[in-house]
Amino acid sequence: MSRSERISQILRILETNKASNVHELSRELDVSHMTIRRDLVPLVNEERVKILHGSVILHPRNDQRSRDNYYSLIAAGADNPERKAAIGALAATLVQPEDSLIMDSGSTTEYFAKRLPEDIPYTVLSWSLNILSETVRRKNCGTMFAGGAFHANTMMFESPEGLDMIRRFRATKAFISSAGVSAKFGVTCMNSYERETKMAAIQSSMRKILLVDSTKFGEVRSAHFADLSTFDEIVTDDGIGPEYVSEIERLGITLRVASTRDRGGA
Repeated sequence: MSRSERISQILRILETNKASNVHELSRELDVSHMTIRRDLVPLVNEERVKILHGSVILHPRNDQRSRDNYYSLIAAGADNPERKAAIGALAATLVQPEDSLIMDSGSTTEYFAKRLPEDIPYTVLSWSLNILSETVRRKNCGTMFAGGAFHANTMMFESPEGLDMIRRFRATKAFISSAGVSAKFGVTCMNSYERETKMAAIQSSMRKILLVDSTKFGEVRSAHFADLSTFDEIVTDDGIGPEYVSEIERLGITLRVASTRDRGGA
C-alpha cells in the first residue's frame, strides 16, 4: 500500500470510527507505529486531523459535521480562552482538603482541571479524557473514572455502568458545564447523550456549581438537563449581563465573577 493510499485509509477510518490512535491504525493498516506517525505529520500540518492526548480525530475544520454546527471540544476550547482561564482559576479556589469532587466534561472544566491544587488531598470522579489527563498528574489527587463508549467530539465516555458509578458516588461538590443558560428555558447542553450523566452528577452532589462563561447566558441548546435554580453557585466571568446577575440573586444562588481585566479578556 502506497503512502497516499494509507492516508486515504486513515481518513476513512476516522470518518467511520470518529477516533483512533497510532496502535489501532498500525494494526488496521498492517504497518509499523513509526510509519503511521510519519503519515500523520502532513495531515496534522494541513489541519486535516487533530491529535489530542494520544487520540487521533478529524480536525473540526474539516469534519463535515462541524460545518453543520457540530460541537467539538477542541474547537470550543479555542473560544474565549481568557474568560475560561479566569473561571478555572477562580473555581480552583473552591477546592478544599478532603473534598470529593465530580468534574463534568467540557472546555471550561478543562481550564479548571489545569488549576487544581497540588498541595492538598482530594478525590475527583470524571468521565472525560481531557479531565483525566490533568487529574492523574497530581500526586495528592485520587482519581476515579467512569468509562464507557467514547464520544470524540466531547472527549467524553458514557455507559450504563458509568452512570451507576456516578449515582453511587457521593460528592461534596460537583462542577458542571453548560452550552446554554436561560432564565426561561433552563440550563442546556449540545448533545442528548450528555443529559443523563450531568443529571446523575447533580443528584450525587451536596453542592452543585455551574462553570459557564458569560457568552452562554441567553443561549438555549437542544438538551435540557437542569433548571437554573438547581445550582447552589455559579462561577462565570465579568461579561455577564446585569439581567442575569439580578435573576441569579433573586434565586438565592451564590454568584462568583472572575475578572478578565488582567488576562486580556474582553
